[in-house]
Amino acid sequence: MRPVDRMFQHYSEFHRNATNKAIHWVCVPVIAWSFLGLLWVISPIVAVVVIAASVAFYLWLSLPLALGMAAAIAFMTYGASLLGSHLLMVSGTVFVAAWIGQFIGHRFEGRKPAFLEDMRSLLIGPAWVLAFLYRRLGIAY
Repeated sequence: MRPVDRMFQHYSEFHRNATNKAIHWVCVPVIAWSFLGLLWVISPIVAVVVIAASVAFYLWLSLPLALGMAAAIAFMTYGASLLGSHLLMVSGTVFVAAWIGQFIGHRFEGRKPAFLEDMRSLLIGPAWVLAFLYRRLGIAY
């Protein structure tokens, strides 16, 4: 089994409840966006380094996932750039609200979040959401 399939399988074990999945499909991309915004406020250089490392991880998993995640990150970066001086306030608020949503989802699930066992799950989550979209569209990853 490929590493990407093993990681998705492990991540999926923490996300079997339909309500939890639905919450994650919304909150995971929102957390990724808000985290990127917070990093950008701290230092654009730090944000670019984290983006490059993330895309390298996704490339190790799968070229199609890396391309999709790079496109998503570019879209998120553009969206964040539109907020100007409000980026910190909006990103911080969204980050906290989305994490509250995640923990509510895990209450429905009855299981702790995957990242508490494996920190890579913080990177796997966005790719897991993208892989779901890929499967719906018939795109192999």
